[in-house]
Amino acid sequence: MTAPTIHPTAIVDEGAQIGPGSRIWHFVHVCAGARIGQGVSLGQNVFVSNDVVIGDNCKIQNNVSVYDGVTLEEGVFCGPSMVFTNVYNPRSLIERKSEYRPTLVQRGATLGANCTIVCGTTIGAFAFVGAGAVVNKDVPAYALMVGVPARQVGWMSEYGEQLDLPLQGNARTTCRHTGATYELSGHTVRKLSA
Repeated sequence: MTAPTIHPTAIVDEGAQIGPGSRIWHFVHVCAGARIGQGVSLGQNVFVSNDVVIGDNCKIQNNVSVYDGVTLEEGVFCGPSMVFTNVYNPRSLIERKSEYRPTLVQRGATLGANCTIVCGTTIGAFAFVGAGAVVNKDVPAYALMVGVPARQVGWMSEYGEQLDLPLQGNARTTCRHTGATYELSGHTVRKLSA
């Protein structure tokens, strides 16, 4: 893989780790402590703070700020202008840097345009948060979340298509695009085959 591509208008502080093949676009700021994997794309006007880990092959679209305490595992998609937070009850006149709550976005999850992820939550692997949703609690793997506050309305395949499964119970279905089989057991979905 090639060395990272960094646009001349981007600011990458000394000490930041950026993996091979990553692309850093216009007006991005990456702070010194950030750890960014390989094949990552940071769109225009993205900010990445010090205490941030971004896994391989993540795509962060324009106008996203990734604040201290956020970890993105491999293959996470952050839609344009979506929002992370790291303080639950911010006040400008009260210092709360010691109260940052970590946010974990697991492998392959999608965070739609303009959604908000309230700090202290975990977004499960391959979950799909719809555009404009506000997530204020943990999201199960493969869950489809929409609304304010976000509520689960279905399940998504790893391919990114809604699965024909009830919200809870016991059932199996096949992804019509890939042929992979998914099983619902109670309120948990898992992929059985590729």
